Amino acid sequence: MKYFIWIVASSVLLLVGCNDGGKHMKLQSGYLIQAVENNDIEKVRGILQDTSYPINETNDKKKTPLLIAIHENYIEVAKLLIEAGADINQQDSIQDSAYLYAGAQGKTEILAYMIEHAEPNQQIVNRFGGNALIPAAEKGHLNNVKLLLKDGKVAINHQNNFGYTALIEAVALRDGSEVYQQIVQELLIYNADKELRDESGMTALDYAKEKGYIKMIKMLEE
Repeated sequence: MKYFIWIVASSVLLLVGCNDGGKHMKLQSGYLIQAVENNDIEKVRGILQDTSYPINETNDKKKTPLLIAIHENYIEVAKLLIEAGADINQQDSIQDSAYLYAGAQGKTEILAYMIEHAEPNQQIVNRFGGNALIPAAEKGHLNNVKLLLKDGKVAINHQNNFGYTALIEAVALRDGSEVYQQIVQELLIYNADKELRDESGMTALDYAKEKGYIKMIKMLEE
């Protein structure tokens, strides 16, 4: 009888151990993605203690846990994943990577953390052939533009599939408002090439004149 009780007690302890934060069992695929989606920092931290867990696993849209965290702007979770070595360059089904998406969508704190703690691959481009700087400029994310330019690794004159540079997009595709004037000024401070032409043969100055952006015209003509 005592032997039977010992067997039962041992079995219970084993089951408890297997459910102790995943420390004593092989975690199922998707467990990290679920923890990230729930913004469960402690669970994410616990999973990352298992160095054999596939930190760059993907969902049905090929999004990694890090990319999911950035989509939701879960800053602390994203930092944990970056510290643990999550791939900031792995692309999803629409060619977004964590680095490219953070740059394009104004996730400045996460972008800064990536630049400091990881290695962005500047050869990887988005589905439009652009780098992180071009959509940052086009979407009006001034702080991201400043951060990327200060880092100095992004190609300021990179042209996407349409021949657009960050400078051209900031002028041609937007409304000429103050934030875009500031972005143009920042790009010019870092010597963006004003002479480059897009697939239509237009320069940033050509677009500024076409749209009547007086302040931008003045900056581009100096």
